[in-house]
Amino acid sequence: MSEKELMRCIEDLCNIKAEEFRMYGYENVTGEQIWACVSENYRRGWPRLNRLVNDIMSLKANRFMNWLMLSVYKD
Repeated sequence: MSEKELMRCIEDLCNIKAEEFRMYGYENVTGEQIWACVSENYRRGWPRLNRLVNDIMSLKANRFMNWLMLSVYKD
């Protein structure tokens, strides 16, 4: 799998997760925000693909909202 294909798959997963959050009532969540939240933990390098997928798909709304609030305060 090429890097471009891998990034497309990650983007799709983030969009799926954002859609899930929208079903819960968080209407303005985007895939880019999901990726920013999840990838914040990868400062030392990329994890294995299975961990990356797990981190995206297991992201809870509570953790995401905490990250969002902290990012607003930082800006």
